Amino acid sequence: MNEPISHDDRPECWPPLPLAEWRDTCATLHLWTQIVGKVRLALTPLVNHWWNVPLYVGARGLTTSAIPYRGRAFEVRFDFLGHALVLETSEGTERTMPLQSRSVADFHRAFMEMLRAAGIDVTIRNMPAEIPDPIPFDEDHVHATYDPEHAQRFWRILVTVDRMFNQFRSTFIGKCSPVHFFWGSFDLAVTRFSGRRAPARAGADAITREAYSHEVSSVGFWPGSGDIADAAFYSYTLPEPEGFRERAVAPEQAYYDSTLGEYVLMYDDVRNARSPSAALRAFCDSTYAAAADLGGWDRATLER
Repeated sequence: MNEPISHDDRPECWPPLPLAEWRDTCATLHLWTQIVGKVRLALTPLVNHWWNVPLYVGARGLTTSAIPYRGRAFEVRFDFLGHALVLETSEGTERTMPLQSRSVADFHRAFMEMLRAAGIDVTIRNMPAEIPDPIPFDEDHVHATYDPEHAQRFWRILVTVDRMFNQFRSTFIGKCSPVHFFWGSFDLAVTRFSGRRAPARAGADAITREAYSHEVSSVGFWPGSGDIADAAFYSYTLPEPEGFRERAVAPEQAYYDSTLGEYVLMYDDVRNARSPSAALRAFCDSTYAAAADLGGWDRATLER
C-alpha cells in the first residue's frame, strides 16, 4: 500500500517553472515589484539590514504589508489569483488596476496615479536596482509582458517555499530575519545571525555594509538569472569560513558555485525528489550546519 503524500509534497505545491518559458514576464514583473517596493522603502523607517524594504508572501500574492502615511496606513499587493494590483487604505478605500501585458513605463504612470487618487503623495528613485543596463521606469517600453499562468505558478512556489522557510526558521532562537521577498534581487530569503559583528567588507557600498554588518547564514529561492539558467535555491554564509565550500551538503545534487560564492540546488532537483520538502529541508539544514560549525557559532545557545 502506498504511503499518503505529505501536504507539502503534493505536485501542485511544486509546479514546473522553466525560466525560458516566462523570461519576459519574469523581467517585467521584477521591475513592477521594484516600483511598488520603492514606495515602501520611501515611506518606512530604516530597519536593520534593510528589513523595511521587502515584500511578503500573502494568501493571494505578494504584499507590502501596512505602510504608514500621515496618520493612516495603506497596503499594496499583487493579487496573482485575480491578476490585479490592489491598493487598500485604513480609511476603507480600495483601488485596483489589472495585471496585464503593459510596459513598465505605463505601469509606473498608472500606479502613481492610483496612489495620488487615494491621497498618497510619494516620490521614488526612478532607476531600477540590482539590474544590468537599467532603464528609468518612466522610459521603459522594452519590458511589457505579463503571462498570468506563469506569474501565478511563481507565486504558488513562493507560498510553498515560504512555508518551508518558516518551518526552518522556527528551530532557531537567535536573531533571524523574517522570510521576506527582496524585490531588488527578486528572491525569497531567510537569514540567521551568529550574534557577532562581521569585519568590514572591502569596497562595500552603504547598502552592502548595512546588509552584512553581522555574520550571517542565508538561504533563498529565485527564478534564475545569469549563469543559473533556471529556478534554484541558494545558501551562503558571510564572512565565509575556511573549508565552507568544500563541505559536503545535502541533497547530493547541491553544489558550490565559486562564481556566486554560494551553494546552489536547482528547483527541478527538488520538485523531482521523492519528497521535495525533505530535499529542501536537508539543503537548509546542511548548509547552515556547515556555516555554523566551521564559523564557530554557539549552536547550543542559538538553536532549539
